[in-house]
Amino acid sequence: MCSINGFNFKNEDLIKKMVKATKHRGPDDEGFYFGESISLGHARLSIIDLSEKARQPIWNEDKSICVLCNGEIYNFQELRRKLQEKGHQFYSGSDTEVILHLYEEKREKCLQDLNGIFGLAIYDKNKKELFLARDRIGVKLLYYYFDGKKFIFSSEIKGILVHPIKREIDKEALIHYFRIFFVPSPFTLFKGIKKLPPAHYLIFKNGKIVLQKYWDLQDLPEIKSKKETMEEIKSLLRDSIKRQLVSDRPVGIFLSGGIDSSSVLGIASEYIPGKVKTYSVGFDIKIETEKFNQDFYLARQTSQYYRTDHHEILVSDINARDNIEKVIWHMEEPIPNPTQVPTFLLAKMAKKDVAVVLGGDGGDEIFGGYPRYYYSKLVDYYQLLPLFLRKIIPSHFLQLFSKRKNLKEKLNTLKGVARYLLFMEQKAEILSQVLNKEFEEDLTKDFFKRQYPENKFKDPRKYLMYLDLLTWLPDESLIRSDKMTMASGLEERVPILDHRLVEFAFKIPTKYKIRGRKSWKWIFKEAVKDYLPPHLLKKEKRGWFPPAAKWLRMGLKDFVYEILSSNYCPATREYFYFPQIKQILDAHISGKKYNLDIIWSLLTFQIWHHQFIE
Repeated sequence: MCSINGFNFKNEDLIKKMVKATKHRGPDDEGFYFGESISLGHARLSIIDLSEKARQPIWNEDKSICVLCNGEIYNFQELRRKLQEKGHQFYSGSDTEVILHLYEEKREKCLQDLNGIFGLAIYDKNKKELFLARDRIGVKLLYYYFDGKKFIFSSEIKGILVHPIKREIDKEALIHYFRIFFVPSPFTLFKGIKKLPPAHYLIFKNGKIVLQKYWDLQDLPEIKSKKETMEEIKSLLRDSIKRQLVSDRPVGIFLSGGIDSSSVLGIASEYIPGKVKTYSVGFDIKIETEKFNQDFYLARQTSQYYRTDHHEILVSDINARDNIEKVIWHMEEPIPNPTQVPTFLLAKMAKKDVAVVLGGDGGDEIFGGYPRYYYSKLVDYYQLLPLFLRKIIPSHFLQLFSKRKNLKEKLNTLKGVARYLLFMEQKAEILSQVLNKEFEEDLTKDFFKRQYPENKFKDPRKYLMYLDLLTWLPDESLIRSDKMTMASGLEERVPILDHRLVEFAFKIPTKYKIRGRKSWKWIFKEAVKDYLPPHLLKKEKRGWFPPAAKWLRMGLKDFVYEILSSNYCPATREYFYFPQIKQILDAHISGKKYNLDIIWSLLTFQIWHHQFIE
């Protein structure tokens, strides 16, 4: 991985500052190009072809087109062979150079041929045209800013903030942040700075932007054969892992106690000679150690089963306190998820041994691993009942939704985006206590409806998975993985999210994925069970989460009171009611109420505002 940076005017000092601001992503090398109306800069993490020949920008034969890329192209070797047969000459062994020659052949249609994760920029000197693109799933990020004259892009917002632009908060993005705890593309919390959405490309020419989507999932006929389904899952996953192990530097695996990362390890063990290096994180907490470290102990068992070179780290409340500000600085877009701190420290440890890790991200979103998919089916059953029966049995049934945003009265007609937000939105009543009325407006539902048509899939649960894949996964989950690993110059690859496997997963009937309250991801487990140790085969799914609620009552207590005071960040007084925030915090600290979500979102925002706006 790397960082790519650029803008549509010549300024050597500014482009060097952009590269310096994003250097943690590419600590091994850097390269620049300065043209009449363009400045390009690249910070390189060397993974494929470690020589100077792979320094970016990389140019074509006549020096008319160049490319910058943050990411990896996993099928570059076969693409290279085909391009050589057509007469293209290669200067390096880099996977990035393949993109350049493929673009010469197919222009923007080259994206259809790429299997990989990327944020890329291609500049055509003759046409004075800049082409940006982001991978299908959105594993890699790409930001841009355009004020009508200046066009700036970077792999990180910090690169754009090097420029003298006004730092303002986008108020709609702020509403999304507090309602769903992330900011969906194309928004960022910075007014004027946008995320290029996953599966999109952008053309900048003659002072104008053209934005185009190049890939999407379709509601295709479903595959009926369980046997064929399992065989195809196994085949695609094996091929994906084999491709993603290609590296000129050491590769390791992030190992949790779950099915996804364990199956990745099981398959990877067939291709990696010698002992596989694995990395796990647990929590150093004096009470309820078993509750929070179940996955940690399972990962240890799995590492022993596969005889890996296993490395562990324990994270305490003091570690969280001492690192949270660093984490938020690297995140740039505030995401109130306490898992960021352990991921940040795990990546820092892994970087001592390896330059690349494989992770198990994406299995839940495409194979039905979240409770909301199961509960959505119960809503379907409920809505099929005659009204007189709904009146008789709702009290017991609705207990399932007692923790789901208190929207019980809407279950009779709940569908589409509204059903999705039932599971994702913060409680309106607690938002009204902490937020200025100006920011209570519910804009998220209308935004989702505009962006993601509700008639996309006939199966309501498949639609929920689609929304997760396009919103929560890239804008909350993958952004965390990318920025927490790249903070240490570590590349994380996600083989379960190979776009071929994602496309296939959406052809699988939901009934094969979810078979009851405790049988989620059934077809995936069946497909990979030969690669799993016996102790995982009958384990129920558990969410992985740190003891953050307890951290707030322990080592973070004084720290959080300081951050959530009205004096810490005076400018945020226009957003919040601080007396009510103190009451909510007091209730949590005393143990009377569990208020982790709203407290962590406020804590994260306050630190972010102090670092980036003030």
